[in-house]
Amino acid sequence: MEIDQVIGRDRVPCFDDREQMPYTQAVIHEIQRFCDISPMNVPHMVTKDVSFRGFHIPKGTEIYPLLCTVHRDPKQFASPWKFNPNHFLEENGKFKRNDAMMAFSAGKRICPGENVARMELFIFLTTILQSFTLVSQTKLTEDDIAPKMQGFLNGPIDFELSFVPRSIS
Repeated sequence: MEIDQVIGRDRVPCFDDREQMPYTQAVIHEIQRFCDISPMNVPHMVTKDVSFRGFHIPKGTEIYPLLCTVHRDPKQFASPWKFNPNHFLEENGKFKRNDAMMAFSAGKRICPGENVARMELFIFLTTILQSFTLVSQTKLTEDDIAPKMQGFLNGPIDFELSFVPRSIS
């Protein structure tokens, strides 16, 4: 397991560890892409008349960017409707960034807490996996784990999960 190789069991993970853990980074990015918790971005206002794909959008028009269209774009992700951490790995196993990953939005309106959230996600997940094996009696299919809209957000599915302490070997 990558966590055991890089961090071991004798210390807590730190954010700098992520650079040596490409698979863990890829899994975290793929969780965010695939779950697409907030598929709609916050509303924006067009600041000047714009022509977009043959459509005229006048200044002052309120628009709602759909980040989910990027996260499910087959030009950006080989298997957009499947959970696949390889979307964020090069052939040699190194982590690769993808500009189409917009879980925190993009451009001027990107989430100001993105760096803190990424750090917390990494440390939380690696700390849990360092200490526990996650076990579920629930048998899930690809269709079961597909994101499900609940209002404006994709909600989590119900299932039971046990945290079994990992034995020290």
